[in-house]
Amino acid sequence: MYPETMATGRHFAILVALLLPFFEGKAAPAMNKEQRQGAVFLDSLSIPCPGEVFTALNKVCRPNWATLVTPATAPVSGDRAQLALAIGVLATDGYIAVEAQDGQQVKNIGREIMAMAKGLGVSQSLLARGNSLVEFADTGAWEALSEELAATEAEVKATMAGQKDRDLVLLTSSAAWIRGLETATGVVLADDSLRGASIIRLPELAARLSSDLGALPERLGGNPRVVAVRQALAKAAEMLSAQNPTAEQQKNNLREIHDACATAIRVIMASAKVTASPSPSASASPVR
Repeated sequence: MYPETMATGRHFAILVALLLPFFEGKAAPAMNKEQRQGAVFLDSLSIPCPGEVFTALNKVCRPNWATLVTPATAPVSGDRAQLALAIGVLATDGYIAVEAQDGQQVKNIGREIMAMAKGLGVSQSLLARGNSLVEFADTGAWEALSEELAATEAEVKATMAGQKDRDLVLLTSSAAWIRGLETATGVVLADDSLRGASIIRLPELAARLSSDLGALPERLGGNPRVVAVRQALAKAAEMLSAQNPTAEQQKNNLREIHDACATAIRVIMASAKVTASPSPSASASPVR
């Protein structure tokens, strides 16, 4: 299913079910029955880890990752759906920071993820992960840092599943993929020959995620942020399904995907509006 340049067989579901060991010598705690049941929630859906996608891009595009790093700013929100989506976005931002070898940014992202996880009530078991992120960032252990970031995201999802919040796992996975798509399409579009386009040509994945989001209960599926993600994924599925497009058509399709994903991310990361009367001359500031 995946391009040859990408590692295969590693699913988020497997990461959730097996949880990578602590790199400081402590084994990750075994998952109980409920957590294991939750971990297979997306088992039939093969979702490449953002780190794998970026590794594949490195082999064909040589992106300037330092220019793709964005400030780690979590939204101020009590909306559980938004927090779950934002964790997915920031997790992918973490992989970008690792590729850029920006240790301080990885630490910032880890701190924001921990804060949002606390808002979801799933932060108790993450302290050791946070300490490991800091340690690896300080020592420049980039490969270990990437793996620990994957383990941190996996543990958040596993805890969500154990707390009967399996729908939130779908939100986190979908948002991570949206951010990955935005980044990957931007990288590909920066190359006139569109090298790397085949790496993200997974229309079935985008369509399945969009469909699963549409099947959520109304209290989640009707959330404007979830709707924005679902629409972006539907757009990606449509554009990636194009048969034998010309180079210009492919470029336009990728640009549409990029713009749709960027719009969804801005919606996800926007903090709740403060109910105050704005000055008539006040102008809107960018979200991120």
